[in-house]
Amino acid sequence: MSVAKRSVHGVTVHEPDRAYQGCTLFAPLCGKDVWLVNMEGEVVNRWEMEFVPGLYGEFMDNGNMLYGGKAIPTPLPEFGGNGGQVIEVDWDNNILWEWRNEYHSHSQIKLKNGNLLVALWREVPDEIAKKVKGGEPGTELKGVMWGEAIQEIDWRTKEVVWEWLSYEHLDPEGDALCQLCPRDRWTNFNATEELPNGDILVSARCISTIFIIDRKTGEITWRWGPGEISHQHNPTMLENGNILLFDNGAHRIYTTIDYSRVIEVNPKTDEIEWEYKENPPVDLNSFICSGAQRLPNGNTLICECTKGRIFEVTKEGDTVWEYRVPFYHEHPIFGTNNMIFRAYRYDYEHPALKGRTLDPSPYVGLDQNLPRFDRSPFGVSKQALGVSFET
Repeated sequence: MSVAKRSVHGVTVHEPDRAYQGCTLFAPLCGKDVWLVNMEGEVVNRWEMEFVPGLYGEFMDNGNMLYGGKAIPTPLPEFGGNGGQVIEVDWDNNILWEWRNEYHSHSQIKLKNGNLLVALWREVPDEIAKKVKGGEPGTELKGVMWGEAIQEIDWRTKEVVWEWLSYEHLDPEGDALCQLCPRDRWTNFNATEELPNGDILVSARCISTIFIIDRKTGEITWRWGPGEISHQHNPTMLENGNILLFDNGAHRIYTTIDYSRVIEVNPKTDEIEWEYKENPPVDLNSFICSGAQRLPNGNTLICECTKGRIFEVTKEGDTVWEYRVPFYHEHPIFGTNNMIFRAYRYDYEHPALKGRTLDPSPYVGLDQNLPRFDRSPFGVSKQALGVSFET
């Protein structure tokens, strides 16, 4: 990114009458901070973390924040989507709860019953891995293909109380890998969500598929995506029963250009009922991460990871708020960047914000004085990280 583009940061668009008012939470992927900004782009709180985010920060119903950190070292440094740590912190950044597992990949949610749901890397048995179609031949990781487990962790005891293994339920032929992806990962889960009936909605990036798991039987009851979306992120079920997601568009098979979009699909008909993309389409383009949140006023908050851009659009596609992340950090592969995995908007009645002064004065000018890293804050070399950053 050019110096000129890096100089444009903060809020660039704000229509108060049409934008959903509140504060926006985000964590730069290559820094160790989580930031909360108001509608003017002013920082109103900052959490300084031990680790860079393997994921992001998200407020819970009790007003505290759930944060996924990239605990380093990891046994699979080649995989960009590694976590390792999940913590609950309060407004003042006191750690109230922590769970660690070195094979934690990059999915975490707090369930309605109070437990934690996470995804973890698991080796695919060789007899199954050999049958998996697609991917670049010979690109397994030291001869191994990795799949994933989804586990429910008891919040109190931290014991596993439910587990679902991807290779036991996916079809090696029907759930084929993208032809341009390596065969080191079959799925690469980048999101899980609990549905109103307790079932689990999952996003599997490397097979460009979202699907629903029946919690009682473990069976996949609905799947959709190949030929429609490509390397998607952040599916969420809306109140109308449709599913909103960020379609990254990497390796898109039916066009000669890569572009991203946000879509709303009806799982009853498998039809796309709403779409947001830019004109020209390549103006919205993030190969990795990113997300979309449907706001209570019907607008959609979109996070475009690789440009460090968070913006809000109406149903008609009008941009009514835009924020360019001003916090830049160094990465051994991506260089100087302001990338963010995901962002969330919260109104002032949310338990995390209600009754707080949200005073920006302690943080004035902070974005102009942040240190730059001479080396990766990950504490590892480019060689140790590998060449892949599929998140």
